[in-house]
Amino acid sequence: MLIDPAFAAAGHFRKGNIHTHSTRSDGALSPEDVCRAYRDAGYDFVSLTDHFLARYGFPIADTRLLRSARFTTILGAELHAPATSLGELWHVLAVGLPADFAPTAADETGPALARRAADAGAFIAIAHPAWYALTMEDAESLPMAHAVEIYNHKSHVQTDRGHSSYLADQLHATGRRITLCAVDDAHFQGHDCFGGYVMVKAIDNDPEALVASLKSGTYYSSQGPVIETVEYREDEVEIACSPASVVMVLGRGSRAEKRVERGITRVTLPLDTIRPGGFARVVVADAAGRRAWTNPVWW
Repeated sequence: MLIDPAFAAAGHFRKGNIHTHSTRSDGALSPEDVCRAYRDAGYDFVSLTDHFLARYGFPIADTRLLRSARFTTILGAELHAPATSLGELWHVLAVGLPADFAPTAADETGPALARRAADAGAFIAIAHPAWYALTMEDAESLPMAHAVEIYNHKSHVQTDRGHSSYLADQLHATGRRITLCAVDDAHFQGHDCFGGYVMVKAIDNDPEALVASLKSGTYYSSQGPVIETVEYREDEVEIACSPASVVMVLGRGSRAEKRVERGITRVTLPLDTIRPGGFARVVVADAAGRRAWTNPVWW
């Protein structure tokens, strides 16, 4: 039996948003007000990831003084440099940057900037790929990335381009062991907050432990549903969750098994069609269509 690492690890699940903007770049609220909003909404942590651009002074919002015994912050930024295959600025999420991370050099490319951030200790995610039509070629040029944003709330509510499972599963099909994260990308403009988050397993609610768990994939992502446990056996997977309308296990290409039933809280699904593809991941959807996603496990 293999228990999904996010559920087997020691510690407690901590709820956090790792993609957020403030008045340090183009957000509507000050860093203090952003942190207060997430703290008051019951989150355990937040990362302010303002746009790391010259016109904003290459900001890394220093939120360390806003930490408390029950709420913490992780320093980060959304990095930019020329240019994707469509000629757009790269958008790369870097969570866990040092406060003195150097500004982007004039000749620095997106992949080189992402590599420098990873080498500085950051968790790297491919930001909102569906929003700006990032290609497989683009994604493959970021081998240092730990995750893909499978859901970006702002991109969903404001452009209908928030879901990026297409890119994640193409990468998985090539054998790329990349995880999935759901985020707000909140600017506090037009209902773009509190819609996507990560549930990170860690013993302590401190930045170093949270970033380490993100890098190791010891978390799941959600828009609302709770996943309590995922246990893989030789020929089946058992999932326990909050009341759901669909529970599914997905594999390579079109490989999938599902149970559709109102109010499901525990389900066992076969793996005989999933295992030959080399990986599996679980998705739970509630009656409102909100989803939760586990990271893939591999054979």
